[in-house]
Amino acid sequence: MAKISQLALLIAGLSATSSYAMNPQPDPENPGGYIIERAEITAAEDAKMLDPMYDVWAKALETRPNTEVEAIYPDAASNPDNVKRVERVFPETEWNFLTQMAAPEYTYTRFLRAIGKFPAFCGDYTDGRNADEICKTSIVTAFAHFSQETGGHISIDNYSDNPLALDEWQQALVHVREMGWSEGQAGYTTGCGQDDWQNKRWPCADGEGYFGRGAKQLSYHFNYGAFSEVMFDGDATVLLNDPGLVADSWLNLASAIWFFLTPQAPKPAMLHVIDRTWKPSQREIDAGITYGFGTTINVINGGIECGEQNKNKGQPVNRIRYWEGLAEHYEIAIAEDEKNTCWQQTPYGSLNLNGATDVLYTNWDANWKYYSDRPGGVSFECELVGFQTAYSALVEGDYEKCVANAYGSHANWPAVRVVDKLPDTGKPIDPVDPPLDGVATWESNKVYTGGDKVSYQGAVYTAKWWTQGDNPASGGPWGLESGTPVTPEPVDPVEPPVDPVDPVTPVEPVDPVVPVEPVDPPATDTPAWNAGAVYVGGDKVSYQ
Repeated sequence: MAKISQLALLIAGLSATSSYAMNPQPDPENPGGYIIERAEITAAEDAKMLDPMYDVWAKALETRPNTEVEAIYPDAASNPDNVKRVERVFPETEWNFLTQMAAPEYTYTRFLRAIGKFPAFCGDYTDGRNADEICKTSIVTAFAHFSQETGGHISIDNYSDNPLALDEWQQALVHVREMGWSEGQAGYTTGCGQDDWQNKRWPCADGEGYFGRGAKQLSYHFNYGAFSEVMFDGDATVLLNDPGLVADSWLNLASAIWFFLTPQAPKPAMLHVIDRTWKPSQREIDAGITYGFGTTINVINGGIECGEQNKNKGQPVNRIRYWEGLAEHYEIAIAEDEKNTCWQQTPYGSLNLNGATDVLYTNWDANWKYYSDRPGGVSFECELVGFQTAYSALVEGDYEKCVANAYGSHANWPAVRVVDKLPDTGKPIDPVDPPLDGVATWESNKVYTGGDKVSYQGAVYTAKWWTQGDNPASGGPWGLESGTPVTPEPVDPVEPPVDPVDPVTPVEPVDPVVPVEPVDPPATDTPAWNAGAVYVGGDKVSYQ
């Protein structure tokens, strides 16, 4: 198997333990590789995701089939409940009020479909929270960001360019594509074609451009690929091969709703900031990050818009103006503990959360800690990390892909294959050494890890660490658990046979019998003398 470097092991720590079994077995189909039972993979994943917030995040990212979504129209009786709520708190008249300057690609029908794709947006609450108010606040928050990302930014006094004298917060969704870019242009291809995990999971298509498109200006191939997987049942290639769909279909608004619902741990989802499902950690509170519109700025673009140095910068100042204008118009209540600004916040990218125990992460990466009870010290596990990887904790099946290293993102990781059931060796019970007290008999070709028990010749042994082929009675990786080991009787030195005629004088030991030499055949019926034979008194031989 491939060995993890000593440096990696030292960095990872001296040892680690877990509360679940991991029993990698040599892969009979791939020398040097290992197989692991799927039940063990599932148990390991579940043990790492005990916090109920993981279920909340996964629930927020549930989607409806596109066939159902594309049946959504304004006032349709078959519309899903969350869409009907939107129609109630933000009817088409309000959409028209805020989109008088918008590009024709953005329509109310497409807006409803974008929301219909994600049942959690404007969804129900069963704990007394006001779902209608949360829905309205969510829409107004989204429009404040639309006004900055794709707005007209034209002064109300500029009559020639703004003849309707619209406030800037009424100028959202003017742009469908990033200014200066058009379909057919290859661009924003940084990183495309490299031999890395991003390109293995989200491969760029030749000649395509991944510049900003849609209400949130989706950019770069890894974002197009991840969004495509959500929209098309795990298929990243749909939008990687045809990114223009994010401009010319209801995906132009769905991409923004997806971003609104997706946590980028340690950054929370914007929805959970608004509905207060998110509870800021102590480190976030110490960094000034709490509830309010300001934190949604930090989530979107905190690195260049939040912090004291950005207090008077145009982008955050604009967002805040748009939010305050919309909030006033739609009578959004601002709680006392909410802040519209983020200049007093540490940007998430600058926030040191190492060692924090109250922060949750959403990506899997290989666990490089050393495990003395596993082959080569390899963990055969993945762990949650605070940076983007090929494997999301919020995508079903990604943990298994991480352990199996599906995108080759773990250097020097042994080849791993996950199976539903480890193969049955079919070894019959040894009648000479049957199982003892229900503990299976030791098998010389089987891999055992720390804590495994075997029986061997009347005793039960426990493995101290990973072992294969080491006889339990020999000690080493095995410790005696119970019973009395059977040790071979010592063999006495071989004594020479005694001459029955002269018992006092022992007969000298002799060499094994050798064939009769053809040069000295026996005389008459008397056998020829044989140097390897034993003779006693009265025996006759012939010689030459």
